[in-house]
Amino acid sequence: MATIFDDYDTAARWIAGAKRAVAFTGAGISVESGIPTFRGPDGLWSRYDPQVLDLGYFYAHPEDSWRVIREIFYDYMDRELKPNAAHLLLARLEKAGIVKGVVTQNIDGLHQKAGSRNVVEFHGTAQRLICTQCRRKYDFRPGMLDTLPPLCESCGGLVKPDFVFFGEGIGPENYRKSETLCKEADLLIIVGTTGEVMPASMIPFEAREAKVIEINPEPSRYTEEKSDIFLQERATVAAKELSRRLEGILVS
Repeated sequence: MATIFDDYDTAARWIAGAKRAVAFTGAGISVESGIPTFRGPDGLWSRYDPQVLDLGYFYAHPEDSWRVIREIFYDYMDRELKPNAAHLLLARLEKAGIVKGVVTQNIDGLHQKAGSRNVVEFHGTAQRLICTQCRRKYDFRPGMLDTLPPLCESCGGLVKPDFVFFGEGIGPENYRKSETLCKEADLLIIVGTTGEVMPASMIPFEAREAKVIEINPEPSRYTEEKSDIFLQERATVAAKELSRRLEGILVS
């Protein structure tokens, strides 16, 4: 079937009728909450060297890596970033019993802040740190990064963010949960991802039995290969338009 463009009425009808909808989200859903993307002319990698997230470089130069990591991922937390209309719509759809889970490539925790409960953080989270030796985990709190690099309170080992670095594998449990959600889905809602990052980009293709609604400002690798309906718009604008059409079934 050819991809249908900008059909909000059909998209809303599919959402309302879904029994096992799943959302797959990327950086584009959070950019309107003030979190910059990595790629593109204004992305973080235009200003920072991505080697700071290479696992080998991190072990060899932990203080240098942590200094940049703190600036990129933790200084913004002081601004109390909030979920936007797109995060909130998915949370409300979960409360309505329509969305059964969110698989996100993001590490910002905004889906949870919006109220989503079943969130698979495919790449891990910046909200937690982990000791590279004893594997003790710490919830991030202000002051933890005053001294760099941070060291484990239990064993003195080097602590890193609990998200996936270059050269590091995806957590097998996160991979399994993501695949299972998509395989069982009858509707997949793709929001804010171009499908460029492997292996996350392959997860939507596990949704073989699902109809697919994609929300992106520009076409992605999914638009022709996977999407049935493509809503070419920013995530918040599309979410507000869908919310208006779904008003009768959404839970506040």
